[in-house]
Amino acid sequence: MANNLQLARLHRDILGCTRCVVAGYLARAAPVLSGHADNRIMLIGQAPGAVEAERRLPFQGRSGKVLMEWLARAGFASEAEARRRIYITSVTKCFPGKVAAGGDRRPSRAEVELCRPHLDRQLALIRPPLLILVGGLAHERFLPGRPLADLVGRVFDQSGHEVGSGTRARPLLLPLPHPSGASRWLNDPGNRILLDRALRRLRPLAAAIA
Repeated sequence: MANNLQLARLHRDILGCTRCVVAGYLARAAPVLSGHADNRIMLIGQAPGAVEAERRLPFQGRSGKVLMEWLARAGFASEAEARRRIYITSVTKCFPGKVAAGGDRRPSRAEVELCRPHLDRQLALIRPPLLILVGGLAHERFLPGRPLADLVGRVFDQSGHEVGSGTRARPLLLPLPHPSGASRWLNDPGNRILLDRALRRLRPLAAAIA
C-alpha cells in the first residue's frame, strides 16, 4: 500500500506536468486527479472536461452527477463516501479542449502515450485490487479491441479473461460506459440492462474490497 509521502510526491509530479504543452497539443496544462494512499479501488476515466479543468477535481460536471448516481446504485452510501474510497484518475490528465461540433476533443494516441507514465506510476503505487474502467480510452488501455456490449456487465482479470464472482484473481477490471450525455449507447434498452448488470457486479466487489 502506498504511503502519504509517496503519493504526495507522485501527485506533485503529475500536477506539474507540461509534456503536452511542450509538444504543442495543449495551450496550457491543468492536470486533474484525486485520491488517497489507502484507496483500494481505482476509477480510470478518459480525460477531464471543462468543468473539471476549472475545479481541478474529476467528474464534477453532468457526467460526474450521472457517475455518482451509478455508484450509489452499486452500494456507495454517498458521493462523499465514493470520493473517499475511490482513487479517481484518467488516461490523460488534462482537459483536451473542444471540437468544432461542440463536444470534448478525444485525446490523440500521442497524448495518451505522453501521459501513460503517469498512469503507470499511479497503478504501481496504489496497486488497486479493483479497477473501474469508464469510457473508451480506459477500455482500450486494458481491454483493447472489444465492443462496449462485450465489456459492460462483465468482470475481467488483468489478462483480459472474463472471471466469475468466486475468482481470487487481482486486480479485477470492471468496465462501465461513459456517463456523458453525448453518448447514445445507453439509449438502447438492452445496453441499460448491461449497465444494471455491471452495477450489480460492482456492489459485492466494492463491499469485499472495502
